[in-house]
Amino acid sequence: MRSWLARWFARRVRDQAEVEDMVQDVFARIAARDSTEPVEHLGGYVLKTAWSVMADRARRRASHMMAQHVPLNDELHGDEEIDPERVLIGKEDLRAATAALLSLPERTRTVFILRRLEGCRQKEIAMRLGISVSAVEKHLVRAIQHLAAEMERRRGP
Repeated sequence: MRSWLARWFARRVRDQAEVEDMVQDVFARIAARDSTEPVEHLGGYVLKTAWSVMADRARRRASHMMAQHVPLNDELHGDEEIDPERVLIGKEDLRAATAALLSLPERTRTVFILRRLEGCRQKEIAMRLGISVSAVEKHLVRAIQHLAAEMERRRGP
């Protein structure tokens, strides 16, 4: 029955690598069947289970947007191990940047957040805050200089 089921799936699915997994799923479902009643037509029951496995896989692929997944490529994504020290330094830098950002005057902080974190255009920020585009630019320069100085001070000479 295994080879028949494998051929049946192979004719119906694009990804041939999934065929063996699907055959295994059919047998796992049959083994997990929670009924004391005997199966009258084993072939029909196996076929019905196979259709169910195929439908579940299709739903899972659609809900997880599997078609948009790409394999991990070391050349594109790097093969660097995650260094715990680097993670700790990153967290400390983030805390320091957040503290520096919070120490800015409110309007300067708002302009910086709208531009750099939310991606708003300067003209949009000016209209939203009721200030000139030139004032937005000055707030941005002030925020960037302040953040750079704080991060430099934190790292030391």
